[in-house]
Amino acid sequence: MKSELLDTVLRHADHLADRDGVARTPIPGLVAIRSGERSALSYQIARPLACLVLQGRKHVTMGSQSFTFAAGDSLLIMADVPTVSQVTRASSAAPYCSLVLDLDPAVIAGLSTEMAALDDAGDAPVRGEPTDAHLLDTALRLVRLLDRPASIPMLGEALVREFHYWLMAGRHGAAIRRLGLPDSQVRRIARAVALLRSDYARRLPVEQLAALAGMSASSFHHHFRTVTSLTPLQFQKQLRLIEARRLMLAEGASASRAAHAVGYESVQQFTREYGRMYGLPPVRSARQRPAQAAISAT
Repeated sequence: MKSELLDTVLRHADHLADRDGVARTPIPGLVAIRSGERSALSYQIARPLACLVLQGRKHVTMGSQSFTFAAGDSLLIMADVPTVSQVTRASSAAPYCSLVLDLDPAVIAGLSTEMAALDDAGDAPVRGEPTDAHLLDTALRLVRLLDRPASIPMLGEALVREFHYWLMAGRHGAAIRRLGLPDSQVRRIARAVALLRSDYARRLPVEQLAALAGMSASSFHHHFRTVTSLTPLQFQKQLRLIEARRLMLAEGASASRAAHAVGYESVQQFTREYGRMYGLPPVRSARQRPAQAAISAT
C-alpha cells in the first residue's frame, strides 16, 4: 500500500508541481510535495495540517524543539505556529515526497460529536507519529480520485472526512479535537491570528486582538504564546519578515521596497531584524536560491 501511494502521489506531483515542487490538487486543502534534492531552510507560519511523509526525510524546528520525519511518519501541526523546515534526504532517483492535508475545524467539530471522549494529550502544537495503516488506505483512495476528476465532487468530501476520522482516532486525537471546539483557546487565538495574517503590515494593538479573541489583554497574551510559542508582536514580525523575503526572492523587490511593503518604517530596523531571523542581510539573502517562503503553509 505504501509503495502504491508513493507511486501515485509522485505521478501527480510530477504533473502538477510548480518550480518549488508544490503540487496543488483539485481537492480542497490537499497538496503533494516533491523535491529531488536537499532544500534550503524554509521559514513559515504553518497552518493546522497533517503531513504524511512517503519518501525521504524532513527536519522541522519550532522554537527550541526539533523533529525529524522520515518515510512512514506523520507530522501533525495543531495551531498556527512558526516553523523552520528542511528536506534533508532526497535525490533524483528517490525524491522527497509527502502528502499534506489542511485540518478542517468544521469537519473536526462534526466528528467530535459522534466520537467517544479521549484523554487530553497536552498542548504541544507540533507532533509526530507513525502513519496508521487505515490513514494510508484512506489517503490512497483520496489521491486516486485525481485520476477521475468527475468523482471528486461526489466522493472527495467523504474521504476527507474519513482522513480526519483516522487522525482523531489516533493518540493525538484529543489535541486535534480542540480545533473543532468553537470556544476553545486554540480557535479563539486563531481568530486573532487570521487578522494578523491578513493585516500584518498594519499596526494591530494587543487590545484589538484580545477583543477579537474574547479575552482580556493579559489572558490573550498568555494564551497566544502558549498556542503559537510567540508573543503577538513576535508573530507579526515573523509574518512581515517571511513576506519580505518572498517579495525579494520571488518578485525581485529591493530591501527597502520590501521593508516598506510589509510595514517597516525604518530600513535599518528591517535589516537588523531580517539578519537575526535568517542569519544574513537582505542583500545577500536575495542572491541565494529561492526557498519556499510563503505565508501559507504547504
